[in-house]
Amino acid sequence: MPRAPRPSTPARRRRPARAAGAFALAAVLLTAGCGASPGTDKDAKATASAPAGFPVTVDNCGVKTTYDRPPSRVVTIHQHPAELMLSLGLKDRMVGTAFPDSAVLPELREDFASVPELAKREPSFEAILEAEPDFVYGGYGSAFAEKEGRSRKAFADAGIDTHLNREYCGRDKVTMEDTYEEIRVIGRIFGVSERAGRLVADLGARVDKAAAAVEDAPAVPVFVYDSGDKSAFTAGGKGLGTDLIRLAGGKNVFSDLDEVFGDVSWEQVVERRPEVIAIYDYAGAGSVEEKKKFLLSQPALADVPAVREKRFVVLPLTATLVGVRSAYIVEDLARGLHPASFR
Repeated sequence: MPRAPRPSTPARRRRPARAAGAFALAAVLLTAGCGASPGTDKDAKATASAPAGFPVTVDNCGVKTTYDRPPSRVVTIHQHPAELMLSLGLKDRMVGTAFPDSAVLPELREDFASVPELAKREPSFEAILEAEPDFVYGGYGSAFAEKEGRSRKAFADAGIDTHLNREYCGRDKVTMEDTYEEIRVIGRIFGVSERAGRLVADLGARVDKAAAAVEDAPAVPVFVYDSGDKSAFTAGGKGLGTDLIRLAGGKNVFSDLDEVFGDVSWEQVVERRPEVIAIYDYAGAGSVEEKKKFLLSQPALADVPAVREKRFVVLPLTATLVGVRSAYIVEDLARGLHPASFR
């Protein structure tokens, strides 16, 4: 989608009425001024230097945006974009967060708490506008739900740039490489490419170390249990979770499901005989203990190896998405799948 024309200042974008008054006053001053040239303002803008490395053009999920300078007022919707921003040292650019769904990484908690929380779930379009952002960064596709008035076009029409986490761009398959590239792209947009490079190197080293510890071990069949009782809502092959399981020495038994997340029958779970169940933990879907109790109480699942042996690993949902946490969770998952490799 072509990028909407970008007003020259954030104030003009956010306060049309006040901006109109400013234009009228400017017109009077130019008319009454001492021979001011009509081209003076234009020439000044033309000679104003852009920050080093700018302009930057990014094609994000088919929306092409050119940034003349780094965004300065950012709203993040969902937790993983917020944690990525904070990990890049961009707290000073953040004016609002929304939809926290698990405990924040310990080293980021203080910074996260210092940013205003706009809503417990996705905020309304109007609530976002109140924060006066010039950039909105969404973690799930629901961040820009058209039926709720938050489409990317609606933001563009308001003069606000948007970015959607690449996991929801409809790609064939998301891997850890997408996490690294997401960090690099955000680094470019905010003019902190060197920081992004250092962060990618650190996260990559964490993943490589954990993967090396289990590379010779046989892959463990893993079933991801997100939620559901009549059917099981699980992680499919398109999502990052499948690659995290692979890196940790496992195999997602529903990697053939052509979705990021999807429903499967309990009969299918029984047929695929997972040896470990990875429980996704997040607010609003029942506690981990409630999920374990449900799985252990189902007669149909009694002979599933993971249920029979009570082999569960718990993964914060935020850690299984494209963001900084995914690198941290590989070791935790690898220890759960191959405890002998870490003794």
